[in-house]
Amino acid sequence: MIEEFAKDNLHGRLRRDRRALLWKLDGLSEYDARRPLTATGTNLLGLVKHVALVEARYFGEVFDRPSPEPLPRWQDSDGSDQWATEDETRDQIIGFYRRTWEHSDATIDELPLDAPGHVPWWPESYPNTNLFAVMTHVLSETVRHIGHADILREGLDGRTGLRAEHEQQIDEEARAAHRAKIEHAARSAARSSA
Repeated sequence: MIEEFAKDNLHGRLRRDRRALLWKLDGLSEYDARRPLTATGTNLLGLVKHVALVEARYFGEVFDRPSPEPLPRWQDSDGSDQWATEDETRDQIIGFYRRTWEHSDATIDELPLDAPGHVPWWPESYPNTNLFAVMTHVLSETVRHIGHADILREGLDGRTGLRAEHEQQIDEEARAAHRAKIEHAARSAARSSA
């Protein structure tokens, strides 16, 4: 009983968070969806592409259920999974992510939580795992990148949050006052510690 509850709970959260990640692209221009927004080049469409490949590998290769989509070999990883080339469209990347969900969901639905898996890219002492550990890992990886996406999107146009239905109108004046209060506290603390 607890196993089914745990599986359903983790799977439900993964489904929710997948949608949240895609929502971060809503309403953005092609340039804003792709442009590097950090010194390391992190960008919103690249995060979606990366999370899609992570999910495809973990719920595919790890359980000997390869993705029906061609994937680059994990051994050849060169960071290109974290940005969209000019030849890749937003629709292609989003479509790949959605098809990956279907394949991942089938793996999750068909296997018990203790189903054995093997992660060849994990350190030698930890490659053998199970569906529960992989679900937890993929969920935490997805949540981590949603956090990145949230910060990037806030920097572009001020939009934050996990879902459109909870989004509130941006009050620029209140935000500026709040930020000024935090800035004041930071400067005051820095002066006190000097």
